[in-house]
Amino acid sequence: MEPIPTSFHLGPLVFHLYGIGLAIAAYVGYRYARRRLVARGIKVERFATWAGLVVGLSFLGARAAHVATNWSWYRNDLPAIFSIWQGGLASFGALALGVPAGIILVRRWWPATKLLDFSDSVVVALVAAWALGRVLGPQFMYGGGGHLTHQWFGIRYAGQVGRRVPVPLIQALEDVTLWFALLGMQKRHLRRGLLTGVAMIVWGCVRSLDERLLLGQNSHSGSVGVQMAGLVLAAGGLVIVARQFVPRVRN
Repeated sequence: MEPIPTSFHLGPLVFHLYGIGLAIAAYVGYRYARRRLVARGIKVERFATWAGLVVGLSFLGARAAHVATNWSWYRNDLPAIFSIWQGGLASFGALALGVPAGIILVRRWWPATKLLDFSDSVVVALVAAWALGRVLGPQFMYGGGGHLTHQWFGIRYAGQVGRRVPVPLIQALEDVTLWFALLGMQKRHLRRGLLTGVAMIVWGCVRSLDERLLLGQNSHSGSVGVQMAGLVLAAGGLVIVARQFVPRVRN
């Protein structure tokens, strides 16, 4: 059984499936989020610029976090830092840079819009795009699989020996399940911020467990960092959810 291909050729040109897949997922997420904002009555004239800046900064944060947590390897091959077609984007690095930038821009460009109204619209699209991105991106990445396995569901990935746990497909299924759950919650017209909070709790906990059980090494600082970051994200979601049920004291 041959490993999953990571690229294809058209004449002298090489196209990397990882990058193409992520670009498709980003575009679908953008269109979906825009439609959700319109449905909520939020103006979208500047949303394309907002999305472009947030995606760009998220990409930089994701790559920087990956390189930083794997510096022992990259320091001996500095040009490889720019070999993004082989994969190497840390999800929490993207969130660490993209989310604060997004919040600042929302405050500046949509001052009359409640931040949680905006995030409730965008987070559902983000989860859907993340699910699509796992199938179209890391599934075709160099070294995209998890731990070795001899089970029937194991898949061969380029750059890895033997059959591997298909982590991208598992995570895509997790994200699709979360997406359907959020859509079901939305129909109940719940309080502002609950979609955002629940998405943070579930995605953070599941991502931490995935890293612990399917991907990471306990002795690897990057792996431990991902597990901790997932729990921090989940804790932030708990704070958002809890605040929706705490009566506000008025002066």
